[in-house]
Amino acid sequence: MSMNLRNVVLAAVLIMGLDHADAQTKPASLDKSPMDMCYFPVDYPVLKIQDKTPGPLIARAIYSRPQKNGRHLFGDLVEYGKVWRLGANEATEIEFFQDVKIDNKKVKKGRYTIYALVDTDKWTIILNKETDTWGAFRYDMAKDVLRTTVAVEKQPEIAEAFSMEFEKAKKGALLIINWDDVLVKLPISW
Repeated sequence: MSMNLRNVVLAAVLIMGLDHADAQTKPASLDKSPMDMCYFPVDYPVLKIQDKTPGPLIARAIYSRPQKNGRHLFGDLVEYGKVWRLGANEATEIEFFQDVKIDNKKVKKGRYTIYALVDTDKWTIILNKETDTWGAFRYDMAKDVLRTTVAVEKQPEIAEAFSMEFEKAKKGALLIINWDDVLVKLPISW
């Protein structure tokens, strides 16, 4: 192989390698519904590194936060009577780090997908054994661990972003789910 041809081949390989390396360093585009996480006790990771935890870790929820963006949500985007993943993208998951009770029913320590059947005045909250799934497309009722009904509370202020957070309650905690003008509270005790 002549020196010129070898230089051309080496230059081509180098350029292709640089293009490939550049493609690997580009971050994925920003998701419209970023993932978030909430803990009970609230702010547990921060309190843990400060040696200020008020007790053991009880629960953690991981969910995506879709935005309202002027859309009509409940009864339209989130259909009444149809299983909803509680958020966007991957199905929302809740993990209990000890056995808990929901609606006076024991829920064993572990990780679950949490879904909802929404209606105008109440939601049915569902815990399901199938985890690491996208949306509610492969929801299987046979894998349900628990179903309970919670009341809908209409809010005067609109929550633009879907949100979940834990709040301390007299006997345990409440998982507060809020979007648009709707808020529901799931009581959890231990």
